[in-house]
Amino acid sequence: MSKQIKLKKGFDIRLVGKAEKKIGEFQPVKTFAIKPTDFIGMQRPKVIVKEGDTVKAGSPILFDKKMEKVQYVAPVSGEIVEIKRGEKRKLLEIKILADSEINFEKFDTYTEADISAASREKVIDHLTATGVWPQLIQRPYGVVANPEDEPKAVFISGFDTHPLAPDYDYLLKGQSSYFQTGVSVLKKLTSGKIYLGLSGENKSSELATIQGVEMHQFSGPHPAGNVGVQIHHIAPINKGEIVWTINPYGVVQIGKLFTNGIYDASKLIAITGSEIKSPAYAQTYIGSCVDAYVEGNTKSDHVRVISGNVLTGEKINRDGYLGFYQHQLTVIPEGDYYEFLGWMKPTAEKLSYHKALGLLSFLFPKKEYALDSNARGEERAFVQTGVFESVTPMDIYPVYLLKAIMAEDFDEMEELGIYEVIEEDLALCEFVDVSKHPVQEIVRKGIELIQYS
Repeated sequence: MSKQIKLKKGFDIRLVGKAEKKIGEFQPVKTFAIKPTDFIGMQRPKVIVKEGDTVKAGSPILFDKKMEKVQYVAPVSGEIVEIKRGEKRKLLEIKILADSEINFEKFDTYTEADISAASREKVIDHLTATGVWPQLIQRPYGVVANPEDEPKAVFISGFDTHPLAPDYDYLLKGQSSYFQTGVSVLKKLTSGKIYLGLSGENKSSELATIQGVEMHQFSGPHPAGNVGVQIHHIAPINKGEIVWTINPYGVVQIGKLFTNGIYDASKLIAITGSEIKSPAYAQTYIGSCVDAYVEGNTKSDHVRVISGNVLTGEKINRDGYLGFYQHQLTVIPEGDYYEFLGWMKPTAEKLSYHKALGLLSFLFPKKEYALDSNARGEERAFVQTGVFESVTPMDIYPVYLLKAIMAEDFDEMEELGIYEVIEEDLALCEFVDVSKHPVQEIVRKGIELIQYS
């Protein structure tokens, strides 16, 4: 029987534009890209292809000189059409013009008996050589897991509570057998447990019948679906400990690799946001160009396109590429305007956590809002009165932690919980912050200070 955990702290940002559970009619995607910037902690990427080369899905195209064993591979077959670099020749993107029919590199296949008999080293070698290893993320720090380490446990969050988040049951429909195989593989990587967090409000989850995991059901507002919050309430990370996390899609991808012997980067993504004419799902591959979903499908041209969700996603161009870990594209109105005393005007069209600023929004608790990207203010004195703690369902003090990071006080950072959080865990603090501080940037700075000290 799964364990029930009810969270009271948090806040649901209710937005217009949730994707309907159907496959939308979109133009075919022609190009795909792998972006080294998606892999936090990658410092010395080495490209092993050149423009004009042809690759198959699963062909190595990149590795990190600090962790050469881990290969980053092409999500589709086709031609390398551009290796894009930025300032100081920083590698930004490797673009692939996709074939009309995807051709795959062929890898070994495994039965359940083969997986059971395989050594941990053999499983790791297979995962790192075939491109699926980057799906494993290490906590603390939120970086790609090091195959030389052994985690005390592996955590999977089986649902997402971010604004307009895709429905994982829809994304994973019919994939439970691959997920089960993926769990069998993950069990070879740790002597500890595999923990699976499920929504307490969804009693018919696609993942509810998975064997070999310890299930916990979480209910409550966002960030109940964050794996960091789930780790905190199941088995918190202490200094010197390592756990690994993986998205359900990554578990399925591992299952497909061992079952079918291919690197299958196909995925469903949610096309969301108030500026999308027809919010729906799209069948694509990792790193797809978003112009096929945006062109002719927005209510205006003055929009912000986000790879991911509005809290933690990345602003990209209309012809940009979806991030490696993202299952969602969000399009909202651009907020590059000034509204004199706009925050003081009573209105039912603005959502705010603070009753003094958004009183009318509290009168309509189920209302969905078409919010833009306007921050409605600029950075000012860092004064808070417990509001950060009210949206953080963890036994930490976010304000003191953030101030310790800003002061570069290493001892205080450790004592206040820097090992337990990454950016997404405190993203709501940035939303409710009337002082307009870049909370997520501050958190990453603190993580890097601890990691490289």
